Amino acid sequence: MDPQLWTPTRWARNGNVRLAFDTWAGTGDGEPLLLFMGLGVNRAWWPDGLCRTLSEHGFAVARYDQRDAGESTHLPPTSTRLPVTALLGRRGEAYTAEDMADDAVAVLDALGWKSAHLFGMSLGGAVAQRVAVRHPDRVRTLTSMSAVPGDAAGLRTLRYIHLPALARLSRMKHPDTREGTIQASLAISRFCASPAQPFDEQQARAQAEHLADSGTRDTRAQSRQIGAQWHGPAISAITAPTLVLHGQDDPLLKPRAAAAIASRVPGARLVALPGVGHDIPAPVWATVAEEVRALAEGSTRRAESR
Repeated sequence: MDPQLWTPTRWARNGNVRLAFDTWAGTGDGEPLLLFMGLGVNRAWWPDGLCRTLSEHGFAVARYDQRDAGESTHLPPTSTRLPVTALLGRRGEAYTAEDMADDAVAVLDALGWKSAHLFGMSLGGAVAQRVAVRHPDRVRTLTSMSAVPGDAAGLRTLRYIHLPALARLSRMKHPDTREGTIQASLAISRFCASPAQPFDEQQARAQAEHLADSGTRDTRAQSRQIGAQWHGPAISAITAPTLVLHGQDDPLLKPRAAAAIASRVPGARLVALPGVGHDIPAPVWATVAEEVRALAEGSTRRAESR
């Protein structure tokens, strides 16, 4: 969580939305890799240790805050207050999933990257899938982790979700204070944690204090993100080499979500991660980086053989 590991914040723009991003320091010569984080939370939720490992595997790593998260533009309040209500709605009240996909391309433009490898976690995985559908020429490879199919919507999404867990998350209430923000982040970390790893309460609280991420309790912002509807083609249109990762002990999303993505994206490879929850714990950083590296190398070999 050392800020010196990351370059100063830079900004991209998509219309009236400003998007905050930064890059792992000293990795300009690597292959471009853009990271997409999950629902409502900021880019600092990506573990520094994983980003370092990805850098060591030859990637220039960049991460950004999606709209309605972190330092990026937060849109005006809408009537929908709860993410589960927005999830089941017929249309987004604030913006579309296409808008969110175009945000990522705006970040690529600001980075000067004509194309990049994409790696999305949770909601970020769904957004990365949509970028691969909507902007195939900008995507070298796609890694989707702990995500639902990017074209799933409404009631169809429920088949992939552990509903009791979703209800438990929806009931979490935290005051609009710094301590409330810390408690919300700590609760999310505890909920998402991999059961095969001991949960370090002290370390998790220190991380929550460092993140200071109000997105963990901003249900209206979460509702705007999750309510953004996709109107584009199905994910079967994805042409980028694709890797699908999923924790076998994910408390929020069922493994069938990953199986559905892998079965519908041509040539996609599914890798199950035993003992992993809805997070990316340190013991699997090397495995994840090796899988993303192998995907990139396979893509390069295919391109050279054409």
